[in-house]
Amino acid sequence: MATGSGTKDDPWVLQTAPGTSEYSMHRDDETDPPQLVCIVGSTKLTHDARAVEEPHAMLKEHGDRMPVRQGYRGRFVVYLPPLLEALGLVELTHDPRNNRVRAI
Repeated sequence: MATGSGTKDDPWVLQTAPGTSEYSMHRDDETDPPQLVCIVGSTKLTHDARAVEEPHAMLKEHGDRMPVRQGYRGRFVVYLPPLLEALGLVELTHDPRNNRVRAI
């Protein structure tokens, strides 16, 4: 379960789907376009804030669970699903590996 309100001063504190790593994320509306800022250790990842709405819409259209990719190139889909779950937009499995996500 996430804590925080998603602002820079009170970021969401999340865990990866397997629960093995903790990270924080917040929305920065002062940028153009607004961004999601993900802090994992000393690494800062940024994504367009629409990254919340567009994957949710794609998952709803798909209608079934989709695998969550892993690895360096899949960082976006490793860190975004727990946020979508915290926002009540998806169901996420929390297995040690091969987690799946589905829109609700």
